[in-house]
Amino acid sequence: MKQFVAMTAVLAGVTVSCIAAAAPPKGDPEKGKQIATQVCLVCHGADGNGTEPTNPEFPKLAGKQPEYLLKQLKDFKTGKRKNEIMAGMVANLTPEAMANISLYYVGQKAKPGVVKNPALAAQGKKIYMDGDPDAGLPACAGCHEADASGYGLFPRLAGQHAEYTFLQLKRFNTGERDNDKGLAMQSVTVKMSEQEMRAVAEYLAGVQLK
Repeated sequence: MKQFVAMTAVLAGVTVSCIAAAAPPKGDPEKGKQIATQVCLVCHGADGNGTEPTNPEFPKLAGKQPEYLLKQLKDFKTGKRKNEIMAGMVANLTPEAMANISLYYVGQKAKPGVVKNPALAAQGKKIYMDGDPDAGLPACAGCHEADASGYGLFPRLAGQHAEYTFLQLKRFNTGERDNDKGLAMQSVTVKMSEQEMRAVAEYLAGVQLK
């Protein structure tokens, strides 16, 4: 796959497995809807779009790949990805329930986000599309696609709340978050300044998929 080739080419010294090849989970999205609209809606909204968050822990889930969502739920449950809120929410979920929830959200239409700083977003677009060869920073588009639609275990980023995206980039940068196989995101974000992380997050908030 072209994305995998690009990834291994730009991340010098990092061995990355073909994490995008995971098969989509099997399950019942209607059963997932029952859980999502009764439990998850408080933070993520009934359709996974939520609202512009006052708490950056609450991301949009609508339209994200079910493979990615299922992995995150499993990681929250095992503690591999740390978040006190989510740890409590998934504690009693079965593997079947987590698969059902993941399939429900992928079927929801994601709403576009909002760009609050166009100049910052323009800077972020250049980083996202081209990276920074002088700094050894690869283009985000190499894994997450040029339109930020993502695929497999590389999540959709288009339209995500800017504060959430920035927070995750910071966590990868500091090592607080390390549930990405091969530590690919840590290897990327260590080459980014806080300004660059904010710029990419701002750009992605305004990306709309056709």
